Amino acid sequence: MFRSLSAALVLVLSPTPQPSVPADANGAIEDLVLPVEDIVGEIESMDGTESESKQGREVTVSVTSDVLFALDKWTLNAKARQRLAKVAGRVEAESAGGVVRIEGHTDDQGADAYNVTLSRRRAQAVEAVMRGHLAGAGVTLQAQGYGETRPKLPNLIDGKPVAKNRAKNRRVEIVFTARQ
Repeated sequence: MFRSLSAALVLVLSPTPQPSVPADANGAIEDLVLPVEDIVGEIESMDGTESESKQGREVTVSVTSDVLFALDKWTLNAKARQRLAKVAGRVEAESAGGVVRIEGHTDDQGADAYNVTLSRRRAQAVEAVMRGHLAGAGVTLQAQGYGETRPKLPNLIDGKPVAKNRAKNRRVEIVFTARQ
């Protein structure tokens, strides 16, 4: 014990040598001042199929399309309707009113035009279900499809496809403003 304690004391109490500057070094020293971007935390379900992030009063609930739709389809399945009913309940309970955006997204598979159309149709399908649950809630629903233009994660890393990232990019996001 005493050896490690004495070694620790030697390291702590020893003066730190100053780095030497090469003789041929010249130029001005400048401090780097960079803006700090907002840090947005995200809460994800245990199975990774739903997540929530909050930035200021804006709440984004993201549900992966694999849970809501069959491959290349925009018809909601029964489980999707149950999940969207819960999301609608949250919107109704927590929303300050106003516009609720429903944004459809895809991964990078397929043609851009196809992905924009698919994501728009999926957003519209979610909008139709949410409209039924939020009638009289004082919100206006707006559906928009973005295709692959707003990935949550990179579809490719080092030129190789990442299946988990692509799955998270295939999603529908419900974005609303929370009460204060």
